[in-house]
Amino acid sequence: MTANTMKLIVGLGNPGSKYNGTRHNVGFDVIDRIASTLAMGEPATTKFDSVIIETRCNSEKTLLMKPQTFMNRSGLPVKEAMTFYKADPATDLLVIVDDIHLPCGTFRLRQGGSAGGHNGLSNINNHFGNMNWSRLRIGVDESGIIPQADYVLGRFTPEQLECIEPALTGAVNAVSIWITEGIDEAMNKCNESGKTETRN
Repeated sequence: MTANTMKLIVGLGNPGSKYNGTRHNVGFDVIDRIASTLAMGEPATTKFDSVIIETRCNSEKTLLMKPQTFMNRSGLPVKEAMTFYKADPATDLLVIVDDIHLPCGTFRLRQGGSAGGHNGLSNINNHFGNMNWSRLRIGVDESGIIPQADYVLGRFTPEQLECIEPALTGAVNAVSIWITEGIDEAMNKCNESGKTETRN
């Protein structure tokens, strides 16, 4: 890694106050926590149809990004930012999303893999033509008898909130390691604490 490379940390969610605190917006939540710890005092601006913060994590130039295009159209802003900074998706892009296939309170880092039915990941894949980039999935539990769209756009139960808090803290730590040490080290150091099993 070089200090001249821009690392893009993209949290996926839906814009607007009505979606604040919903399961589908945990990507935004992680970005907000990163901003308050790794980018304290750095101003947020608007670019690439996203809310962005440019900062540094140790010596690494880092862009924190929350696309404002709604989840299923996240790919274009991400593609525009990657092109602008001449970044390589395989080494410079980390996307943070919710995952109904992981238990609430867990998280999992991996390089590549399928979209797993996630509309945001699918749309990014459509713009890049491959899935060879890092993603950090935050577990929000299966939807059960609730229709999936209603479930992910709903808010955490009190019991889930108790579980999700430490997961978000762990996710921020995982992102920091990914920025400075890369995906392999971040997976080795953080996936065990995420308490999940690998899933394609």
